[in-house]
Amino acid sequence: MSYLEVVCRGCGRKPQEIDEYVELAKTEGYANAEEAVKNEEGTYNPKTGQFYCTVCYIENGMPLGKA
Repeated sequence: MSYLEVVCRGCGRKPQEIDEYVELAKTEGYANAEEAVKNEEGTYNPKTGQFYCTVCYIENGMPLGKA
């Protein structure tokens, strides 16, 4: 099984580079920001490893569905 890199589809940042997900991991008890994205981010696509961070989500017109 290959590992998918989890990155924002818009800006290419990883969850650990985005304060929002680092804080979410701390407050919700996740091991790290990537785990928080995988479990809490509605735009996360497990097939591609992509998601939209809040800034990119808004900039892209708040698209429905997965990244």
